[in-house]
Amino acid sequence: MNLASRLGLTGRQLWLSALMGVILWFVAAIMLRFMGPMGIYDGLARVLLYIAIIPGTIPFMILFQKIAGLSRQQVALGVSVGTAAAILCDGAALAWYPQLYGPTVALHAGAGGTILWGGGVGLVIAFFMNKAD
Repeated sequence: MNLASRLGLTGRQLWLSALMGVILWFVAAIMLRFMGPMGIYDGLARVLLYIAIIPGTIPFMILFQKIAGLSRQQVALGVSVGTAAAILCDGAALAWYPQLYGPTVALHAGAGGTILWGGGVGLVIAFFMNKAD
């Protein structure tokens, strides 16, 4: 029995979910790389950034479901796989290539925290999108 079947996903769904997580992480990392030096992590800007991530994540979760071919019963599981892939990438980047997020430790921390927040928001949205049989 392989990992995909144990999870209740097809191999295609598993790989597309992981790939979507990596792509979304990378896009977020690059966006934050350019936004960080503009002060996005300072004071009220950070609050507004975190608030904006909530509605801003919804379209990506709908797109995620469609691209990965997830049924309504598989959304939370597929997004969990994608989030795991994204967190693994984020942890590796912070450890071995922190300059991806900017030139200073403050920018590394700001981007890392923002990406973790976004991953958590995505999971919560996926749990609400998920429907039981």
